[in-house]
Amino acid sequence: MKIIACYSNKGGVGKTAAAVNLSYAFAAAGSRTLMCDLDPQGASSYYFRVKASKKLQDASFFKDVERFTGAIRASDFDNLDILPANLSFRDFDIFLSRMKNSRSRLKKALKAGGSEYDTIILDCPPNISTLSENVFRAADCIVVPVIPTTLSEHTFEQLLDFFRANKLDRKKILAFFSMVQRTKKLHRETADRMRKKHPKRFLDTSIPFTSEIEKMGIHRAPVATFADSHSAARAYRNLHANVVDHL
Repeated sequence: MKIIACYSNKGGVGKTAAAVNLSYAFAAAGSRTLMCDLDPQGASSYYFRVKASKKLQDASFFKDVERFTGAIRASDFDNLDILPANLSFRDFDIFLSRMKNSRSRLKKALKAGGSEYDTIILDCPPNISTLSENVFRAADCIVVPVIPTTLSEHTFEQLLDFFRANKLDRKKILAFFSMVQRTKKLHRETADRMRKKHPKRFLDTSIPFTSEIEKMGIHRAPVATFADSHSAARAYRNLHANVVDHL
């Protein structure tokens, strides 16, 4: 089983869209896939038309394998199941702080509850926390969307600094540019500068800024299911191929 985290310490960068479309791409390629929504807002669960489970409350996510597996729901797509979020997930840091070996509890829960899957995709909340440290340690790779702007560049550097300070494996970080507007000089210059500075951290994928991705909220489905020939669908397929190459 491979664990892939879609993560950013900055919100509003296309993280959930990446998680949804990557999950669909892995499943479409024949991989038995579990999309695990760790964000209490539950956006990726919403896109897949799955309601939050009332069974998986409080610390049971980390302690009760039966409740974990009982909360998993089938999606509308072959090979793809969803573990939906609920509002109690907002207290994950509190639950983890009370547990022994708190930095490895997520990996233990995923290995136990998701053992029948080939791939687990994590949609993570946008912060650096105890849960985030669990994600960094559990994931085989961490897919990080970065808008090519000054603020996003700054938060990406913060993430790299955190990995250095905590002796985490920076090779896990697979960044890509998201919400790219090629007509903007700032986007072009920022992307070029960041690729030159971090040539080993950035994939060759760029996700365009387009209304087709925004329409996921209307269709409540991955882009490829309603706009398969669009550049956004092609970009997510390329992202999937890049991630597979690095696993």
